[in-house]
Amino acid sequence: MNKGDHVLNALLLGIGIGVLLDPSLSVDTLSTIGMVTIPVVVGALFPDVDTAFGTHRQTLHNALVLSGFVLFPVFYGNLYYVWIGIATHFVLDLLGTQAGIAVLYPYDGMFDVPVGVNVDSNLATLVTVLVTGVELVAVAGLIRYGYGDLLRAPALWDVLVGVLP
Repeated sequence: MNKGDHVLNALLLGIGIGVLLDPSLSVDTLSTIGMVTIPVVVGALFPDVDTAFGTHRQTLHNALVLSGFVLFPVFYGNLYYVWIGIATHFVLDLLGTQAGIAVLYPYDGMFDVPVGVNVDSNLATLVTVLVTGVELVAVAGLIRYGYGDLLRAPALWDVLVGVLP
């Protein structure tokens, strides 16, 4: 997908997750929205830094980068939610390019899915909104079935710290 669609997805996802985490629609909800949305947008834009160096959809579009941002808060106590933006960037790129992304970089091979639309398609933004809807349904499911704490900073990181040596 293009930069605009990545930002649209991140904004909608951040707002949606913020409301799902704090559905009171109060000032606290606005605070939660800001706490989630800003890092998600940063994460959604980060993988495309590889357009300035390295190889686009390889250097920063891989599991190693995502893992680093999932684990970063465990060790440093900040950058919560950035990983969500990176993960959704990968999903959109898998659906928005026929070339795919290098999930296992630096190993050779590009991965893609057999469905999706080209970045230049008139349907790209529609697909972005639909993907965002599916992601929000997944988040709502996590919350509904008792796993909402995994999305709350620093609860996810507390869980990971308990698992890591």
